[in-house]
Amino acid sequence: MGHTRAEAIGTRAQAAGRRVRHSTWVDRLARYGLTAKAASYGLVGVLALGLAAGAGGKATDREGALETISGETWGTVVLVALAFGFAAYALWRLLAALVDREEGLAKRAGYLGRAVIYAALTAGVVNLILGHRNSSSQTEHAREAAGTVLDWPAGRWLVAAGGLCLVGAGLYNGYRAFTQDFEERWRTGAMSEGERRWGGRIGTVGLLARMVVFVLIGGFLVKAAVEYDPSEAIGLDGALRTLAGQPYGAWLLGVVAVGLLAYGLYCLVEARYRDV
Repeated sequence: MGHTRAEAIGTRAQAAGRRVRHSTWVDRLARYGLTAKAASYGLVGVLALGLAAGAGGKATDREGALETISGETWGTVVLVALAFGFAAYALWRLLAALVDREEGLAKRAGYLGRAVIYAALTAGVVNLILGHRNSSSQTEHAREAAGTVLDWPAGRWLVAAGGLCLVGAGLYNGYRAFTQDFEERWRTGAMSEGERRWGGRIGTVGLLARMVVFVLIGGFLVKAAVEYDPSEAIGLDGALRTLAGQPYGAWLLGVVAVGLLAYGLYCLVEARYRDV
């Protein structure tokens, strides 16, 4: 009796999840959120490319990139649009984590993590709109967090585990780049042959750039754990500066910057053609 009731509850939960996934408003949340995500990565890529070319750009994270436009006359309008977009993305991922019973636990945990990241990004943009400048970069936040966790019992192991997870996420981006499995979620019937071919190529380049960035961030976090030194931790801005500081750094930074621009374009393709 109890077993049958549990099965009935599970069946209803799956049905509710399918209704949410296929609802018009969730579809709009996802597409708006993906467009905002595209804009944020595109801006980081443009600034990094400017630095690589010696044209006055800088190596920064997404919050820092958005801060660069906050002083423009049109900046507030763009920031408001992006704040709503990031909030939409966070809500979409939160719903997927809560109701998408057809996905595995690990993937749903990943959705929840993205929801938290984009909720924090939304809060950061709101602060910019209100005129509160963020004085700390992603690297500084990473070092503060690593320092706090390193002082916990087994803190060194926790920091190392976090770094390895980021390295794993980077390698998974590389796997997706080479297999182009992201196309499985595209409504390819609505795409022209050229859109599908170039969409796949752009996605591959963008995901490879994300692989480089994630592996760098994760690797330095592992180094912080091994050396018990939180100053070794870096964020996206630190990863880009690390590339710029290498031999042929301008070229390396330029390649990754182009990759981040490609990832932004890939997010736009997702916003248009992804089956959400």
